[in-house]
Amino acid sequence: MKRVLSRMLLASSVVLGFSVVSVSLAAEVAVPKPDAAKGEQLFTKGDPARGIVACVTCHGAAGNSTIAANPNLAAQPHEYLAEQLDSFRSKDGKVPPTRRGKGGANTVMTNFASALTPSDIQNIAYYLAQQKLDWSKAGTATNKATVALGQHIWRGGLPDRHVPACASCHSANGAGLPGEFPRLAGQHPGYLAEQLNLFRSGDRANSEVMHEIANRMSDADIAAVADYAAGLR
Repeated sequence: MKRVLSRMLLASSVVLGFSVVSVSLAAEVAVPKPDAAKGEQLFTKGDPARGIVACVTCHGAAGNSTIAANPNLAAQPHEYLAEQLDSFRSKDGKVPPTRRGKGGANTVMTNFASALTPSDIQNIAYYLAQQKLDWSKAGTATNKATVALGQHIWRGGLPDRHVPACASCHSANGAGLPGEFPRLAGQHPGYLAEQLNLFRSGDRANSEVMHEIANRMSDADIAAVADYAAGLR
């Protein structure tokens, strides 16, 4: 009897072990390695059959936007770009996406991102992360009158209001931290200011930390540090 039970337990263990391996392999198959070539195809040409609009239309060649309202995406961290694209999508079609526009309305990016599969998102993000930022087309500081305030906030924060130095996460030169925090140097200043305002209002709700920081900043603070960050190199 003991031998029978031992054999049954052994067989069960083998089956269980095989099941775990199978699940593990299935998980690996479900998340393929990002494909930059496929990402480039979607970015430059879209996929009309699936209602996917070419990203290049708004974000420029290789992610170098020449339209101040649209961010530069070239050379941003792959993980960050993928996370942001996913944030424009509703998780179940009922709960609003965590990245919304002024007043809580969905942005045009919700329509675009909703047409993408998880693999599409990874592929586009991976392609953009490998591109080079064209500094000749990048955003830059334009307001000399606010440089001192912007620099003060970037380097030292606003201690009296518990606003940390932007450089502590986005680095002294605005290059960001790959995989976690985006590059802000060379971004369009108007876009940066808009995002800080959306964080402050809670309409962009995909970073509680940024909401808390922006919520302690005035309009003048936001305008100054956004302009300063854009001019970093």
